[in-house]
Amino acid sequence: MPADSQSAVSGKPVPQDLGWPIFGHTFELLKDPMKLGNRMRARFGDVYKTRSFFMEVVQLFGPEANEFVLLDKDQNFSSKEGWEPILKRLFPRGLMLLDFDHHRAHRRIMGAAFKTEPMRGYMHTMQERIPAYIDAWATSDEFRFYDAIKDMSLELATDVFLGLVGHEDSKRINQALTDMVSASMGVVRVPLPGTIMRKGVQARQFMVEFLTALIPQRRDGNGSDLFTHLCQAVDDDGNRFTDQEIVDHMIFLWMAAHDTITSSTTTLVYELGRNPEWQDKLLDEMRSLGAPDTPLSYETLGDLVLTEYAFKEALRINPPVPSMSRRAVRDVSFKGYHIPKGSYVGISMLATHRDKNTWPEPMRFDPMRFSPEGGTKERHRFAWVPFGGGAHMCLGLHFAYMQAKLIMYDLLPRYEIVLRPGYSTDFQIMPLIKPKDGLPVRLKQRD
Repeated sequence: MPADSQSAVSGKPVPQDLGWPIFGHTFELLKDPMKLGNRMRARFGDVYKTRSFFMEVVQLFGPEANEFVLLDKDQNFSSKEGWEPILKRLFPRGLMLLDFDHHRAHRRIMGAAFKTEPMRGYMHTMQERIPAYIDAWATSDEFRFYDAIKDMSLELATDVFLGLVGHEDSKRINQALTDMVSASMGVVRVPLPGTIMRKGVQARQFMVEFLTALIPQRRDGNGSDLFTHLCQAVDDDGNRFTDQEIVDHMIFLWMAAHDTITSSTTTLVYELGRNPEWQDKLLDEMRSLGAPDTPLSYETLGDLVLTEYAFKEALRINPPVPSMSRRAVRDVSFKGYHIPKGSYVGISMLATHRDKNTWPEPMRFDPMRFSPEGGTKERHRFAWVPFGGGAHMCLGLHFAYMQAKLIMYDLLPRYEIVLRPGYSTDFQIMPLIKPKDGLPVRLKQRD
C-alpha cells in the first residue's frame, strides 16, 4: 500500500512501546537491534513508536517506507533535524545535516570533487598503495581482517583525501576519527569528563584545527587529493565553500568513506571465504581483464560485473549504516497512521535487506540477486538502500565501488581467502556493522 498523500494528515495514532522510563529501549537497541525490531514488528506491524537515546522515534519498515522517507517528494522530512541529536556535536553541518535548497547548493559544489578527472586521480593513488598493504597481510599466518582493512582505509583516506603520506599526525588523525564515530553511540550525550562523548568532541577539535591550518596552501595548490579539490571547488555560478564549510564537509566525508569501505569489504571477504566458489568466479572475471599483470583502468572498472554483484550482496547482508533518521517538518500520514509534525522518524536498511518477503533466504550469499535474471528489475527500487536514496543519496557511492573493486582486483588474483574450518562470526550492528571477533583470516598465495 503506498504512502498517503501529503494532505491526508488524519489517521490512527501510531502504536507504541516506549520501554523503560528515560532510557527506553536504548540498551536493547545497542545489544541487538534486529531482535528488537523483529519483536516490535511481530507485535505492531510496519509502523510503531519506540524510545531510545532519550528520543521517541516512529519506526517505518519496508521498501515503501524507505521510498516515502528517502525520496521525500514533498519535503516532509528534515535530515538535519533527524541526525542532529546523534551527530551535531561531532559532525555538524556535514552534508547529511543539511536540508533542501541549502543541501542542494552544497552538494552541487561538492560534486566537482567526484567528477571523472578527480576520480581518476584517486584511483591512481590507491592503485599505487593497495598492493603493499595486501602483501603485508599475507606475511601473517592469520590476521584480523577488519582491523587490517580499517587501518588501510584510514591511511588511504589520509593519502587520497588529504595528500599526506606517512604524515607525523596520521595515527592521531586516525584515532580522532575512530573516537568521533564511537562517541556518536554514547549513552551520555553531553561531553562530561570521562565520557566517550568528551573524547569525541576533543577529537573533533583537533581535526578542525589541523584541517583549518592546511586550507590556505590548498586554495592555491595543484594537488590531486580530495581536500584540495574541495578547497578549489566552484559550481557553475561561481560559488565556493568557506573555510568552515570545507572543514565540516571534509571531516564528514573522511569518516563516511573509510567506515563504509571498512565494513562492506569485511563482509565481502567473510562471504567469499565461506563461499570459495565465488572467489573462483570473480578470479575468472579478473583474469579475463588481464589480472594480475594488467592493471585496471578507469574505463574497465565497469567490466567487473560479477565483482560488483558480490559487493552489492555484501552491502545487502550488512549495510554499513544500519538505519537512518529524519524528523517530520509537517503532519504526514503513512499506511493509515498519523505522524505529527516534529516526530523523529527512523527506517532500517538492515531490516529491509534481511526481510525474507523481499529477499528469499536473506542470509544466504547470492550475488546473482543483482543480475537481470535474479530479479533486480522486478524488485522494489527501495528494497536495497545501503547508500540511502533521493536527494541525500551518498555522494561517494562510486568512490566506494571503485575502492572495493581495486582491493579485490589486487587481492584475489594473487591470494586465496582462507577461513578456519567451520568458522562463522557474529556481527555487531551499532553504530556501524563489524564482526565482533575482527574476522580472523589467512591469505594463501596462489600458484
